[in-house]
Amino acid sequence: MSEATGPRPLSEPAQSGDPRLDALARVLAIVDRLRAPDGCPWDLEQTVASLAPSLVEEAHEAVESIDRAEDRHTAEELGDLFLVIALIGKVAEQEGRFGLATIGNAVAAKLIRRHPHVFGEIKVDSSAQALANWEKIKENERKSEQKDASALAGVPVALPALQRAARIAAKSVSAGFKWDDESGALAKLREEVGEFEEAYRTRASHPERAEEELGDVLLAAAFLGHYLGIDPEKAARASLGRFEQRFRRMEGEVGERLRSAPLAELMAAWERAKAATAKR
Repeated sequence: MSEATGPRPLSEPAQSGDPRLDALARVLAIVDRLRAPDGCPWDLEQTVASLAPSLVEEAHEAVESIDRAEDRHTAEELGDLFLVIALIGKVAEQEGRFGLATIGNAVAAKLIRRHPHVFGEIKVDSSAQALANWEKIKENERKSEQKDASALAGVPVALPALQRAARIAAKSVSAGFKWDDESGALAKLREEVGEFEEAYRTRASHPERAEEELGDVLLAAAFLGHYLGIDPEKAARASLGRFEQRFRRMEGEVGERLRSAPLAELMAAWERAKAATAKR
């Protein structure tokens, strides 16, 4: 009968003198320990596929902390995101597929390749020109690899709709499909609102058209956001935050009468909540 052994402590990696590298090395050492044969049962059960949803969850939590300007929580959430990436790399490495070295070298090569104005002889005068060069290089890479070479390629379908609209807007503008300035984008938004109003009046006989036109309004608003330097996804999140804050305040004032109070009373309470939560 073998003797029971206690926990095996973490073997701390040697210090490099660079606190960034030291911190990353410590995380990788922990991940290696978690995935060791005598590591954590839960971590040992994970696969690349099972960990994938955590990427989305942790990324959204990081974005939420960034929006709230909570630096301590942001650092924690970004750490959680890095942990998931490190775990995926470790699992894939153990399966003989790829590892963090492959991931790191691939992105390093890509960054150098797509920044010829930094690592090469190309000159740019603005961030817009740098972005246009980046998109052109990506397009050429896709052609050489016989992938989708459209100027709109590379935007994940699974992105939140407004975030995807912002990326599509940036790509289409970078490709040359653009208004001279934001006034053209604003006029397009007004045009789409007008078309929605027409579809709204005939929605009883053509309900699908109202949905299509409302979608066009939202898309046009996202495109206008690009011209104004406003992230539509971030703007929508902020607007939802304000709505929830004001609704909860109104709800607290009206209490159990929320479902039975006349609209005029609710709107008056809403305006008071709006005034109370307005930024000074």
